Amino acid sequence: MSRNISVILPAKNEAPVVGRVITAIRTRLPEAEVIVVNDGSTDGTAEEARQAGAHVISHPYSMGNGAAIKSGARAARGEVLVFMDADGQHDPADIPRLLARLDEGYDMVVGARDGGSQASVGRGVANRFYNWLASYMTGHRIDDLTSGLRAARAHRFREFLYLLPNGFSYPTTSTMAFFRAGYPVAYLPIVAAKRVGKSHVKILKDGMRFLLIIFKIGTLYSPLKLFAPVVLMQALLGLGYYAYTFVAHGRLSLATIFLLTSAVTTFLIGLVSEQITQLMYRPSAEDK
Repeated sequence: MSRNISVILPAKNEAPVVGRVITAIRTRLPEAEVIVVNDGSTDGTAEEARQAGAHVISHPYSMGNGAAIKSGARAARGEVLVFMDADGQHDPADIPRLLARLDEGYDMVVGARDGGSQASVGRGVANRFYNWLASYMTGHRIDDLTSGLRAARAHRFREFLYLLPNGFSYPTTSTMAFFRAGYPVAYLPIVAAKRVGKSHVKILKDGMRFLLIIFKIGTLYSPLKLFAPVVLMQALLGLGYYAYTFVAHGRLSLATIFLLTSAVTTFLIGLVSEQITQLMYRPSAEDK
């Protein structure tokens, strides 16, 4: 715990609870820098945070959870960044556990919520699907893709700030980026309490955003994992339709030619995308 630690809390209209959260953090980590990014709140969030002893960064209007995370990460002075929600869901007592696990050689440690910590059955099912899909895309087991409680080495996290969306799901992007960059990530079981106040997440709208972000990050780092199933489906359809037309009519149809040609074209596009990805990815100067 001798290193510098910055705890970053994105906050929007969290006046009833943000002061209590900051006080709990400062009790556990009195030397840590606590940054609250006030994302266009219309209540007294900024004032409550300042009174509790946090450094407050205020956006002139609501720019989104991801934008708040980026603002906090840019301003933080610590060599380790701890991210947590300001709504009372996360227990500051878990922060020392995250830091202890980080000391085992990981670049990021994520608090993985148990099934009882999910806000609803629907969100729990959606999160399990996201975890499975992201695990396939990255080739690593992902226990909780959307958890907002995590600790990361600052220089590693800042490498991916340009990838983070301004809206929700910075956890999705950062987790997949760390895995695909080859930075070790660990999961630590946690219990998340019910949030104080109303959630800012819209299940359908933000759920589709999460899914799109998984695909975007997947294609950025591993395009063939998305292209391969499409190629296989096209090839199987083409061969299957060829077998049908040959048996039924004794001929090769234009549809078969189209499907097989499309499969080859899609495969080549995926292959080129994979090569471009390899050229785009550059290790940081300190890793050379």
